[in-house]
Amino acid sequence: MSRSRYSRVAGVAVHVPDDSLTTPQLEDLLAERNPGLRVPRGLIERHSGVRRRHVAPPQSMASDLAVAAARRLLRRTGHTPPSIDLIIHAGVSADAVEPATAHVVAAKLGAACPVFDVRDACNGVLRAIRLADALITGGDHRTVLVVCGEVVTSSIRWRLETQEDFEPAIPSYTVSDSGSALLLESSATPGVLGHRFGANSAYWEASIMPFVRDASGGFRPGPFTIDPVSLAIGVQKLDLGVLRQPLAERGLGWEDVAVVCAHQPSLAALHWLCDLLDLPRDKAEETIAEHGNLAASTLPMQLHLAERAGRLKRGDLVALVGVASGLSSGTVLLRW
Repeated sequence: MSRSRYSRVAGVAVHVPDDSLTTPQLEDLLAERNPGLRVPRGLIERHSGVRRRHVAPPQSMASDLAVAAARRLLRRTGHTPPSIDLIIHAGVSADAVEPATAHVVAAKLGAACPVFDVRDACNGVLRAIRLADALITGGDHRTVLVVCGEVVTSSIRWRLETQEDFEPAIPSYTVSDSGSALLLESSATPGVLGHRFGANSAYWEASIMPFVRDASGGFRPGPFTIDPVSLAIGVQKLDLGVLRQPLAERGLGWEDVAVVCAHQPSLAALHWLCDLLDLPRDKAEETIAEHGNLAASTLPMQLHLAERAGRLKRGDLVALVGVASGLSSGTVLLRW
């Protein structure tokens, strides 16, 4: 295969389920399912900023949502499954322990290309873009489809044992289901301009969705929980200069980009990240209030919304910034 010098994002698409759940509706359901406990009204929204989250139909799989977004993107860009050289699934959710969810996506699309999964919590899409760029510029592939299917509302903690269980469960009440897709292709001009990643793995337990043993002796995903004190310490110990490095290496600052897409587990976390990075809040594309915590689909959703609203146009610079469970961090700088 001939060597390609550059890669670019040719397009982005998202899919959200028809059903959604407002925070007051979620509080009503919690009260109904936990009649012996008092559900503090308004606390979820005050803690997280989330007003609404998307909820996939029962029995939906990660691949179903990823495929819905991918089909929309392929139609929009004029591609067909046979023209795709590689598919990467980059979601937190998966259809199975094995095989890779990307295989299921490829089968449902009717693609016959190589596939693999990438997992780095909510930074999965950032990692997949980095890999796609390397594979395209290295001449291995010309067209790479990065997909993400998230069915994370299955982790919502509906049953509470005691009143004290409520606040630790709030992170699970912020999550939201969606599918997303990005198409990267070879280009005569630079599109993926730079990327840097870091990690502080000593704090991996600060934000976790563990496997827990069920009554039958098997394992299932447990509730999503956060230790806010440990998480704050871990983030502050990250080398946050890494997140500005792709811009600084080019003599750029946040003022030079049209939009910053940043992962958003909560509105307070977004504002805190902006303050830590000296990032003006009006540069950050906010999605947490109306779309909830979309896990790894957060950044594609922000690209989609910014482009649709005209805040992001072809030729603009855009930075994708993520701090995710692990703790991992990363920034990808794009020429849109």
